[in-house]
Amino acid sequence: MREIPADLPSEIVPLSWLLGVWEGTGVIDYPIGDEKVSHEFGQRVSFSHDGLSYLNYSAFSWLVGENGEDEPLTAETGYWRLERPREDGDVGPGLLPRRGTAPFVGVDAVETLRRPSGGFPLEVSIVHPDGVSELYLGEVNGPRIDIGTDAVMRSAGAQNYSAATRMYGLVDGHLLWAWDIAALGQQLRSHASARLAKVD
Repeated sequence: MREIPADLPSEIVPLSWLLGVWEGTGVIDYPIGDEKVSHEFGQRVSFSHDGLSYLNYSAFSWLVGENGEDEPLTAETGYWRLERPREDGDVGPGLLPRRGTAPFVGVDAVETLRRPSGGFPLEVSIVHPDGVSELYLGEVNGPRIDIGTDAVMRSAGAQNYSAATRMYGLVDGHLLWAWDIAALGQQLRSHASARLAKVD
């Protein structure tokens, strides 16, 4: 049974099972031209909140070295929130404070966002240090999340990367995820997956 923190904003209760720090390993398996890249990697993922209506997300990954020496691989950071129109009671844009009462406070208000499928609409923004920013849309339905890119923005120096889907699930107390990408001239296909255990 999961405990929901008392200070958790109502809007992120559907995402509460993600909260904490997760660590584990996974496998990269993706073709680049005639070569197939296949490698084990380690990852540490953190989901936290600041009392606002979103989760903070960060992930750091490393290649698992055959001789026991790991090699830093990459990182990503972002925000996860229920997808809905912003209202006067929301903070922003920028540093503008809310103008009115905070919206979607309480279980009944958040329930109005539930889809006929039983899940809640989800919006995820993820930024990579290699010049790629992604906006994902999808759904959180119990302990499962399915998201796909609605937009991908690349800097002039970023490598070719055009679309992605991600799936997250809580299975036997572990966070499992799978990530498909369309990159380097490839169509959308399996790229990486991992199994993470909660460490904090």
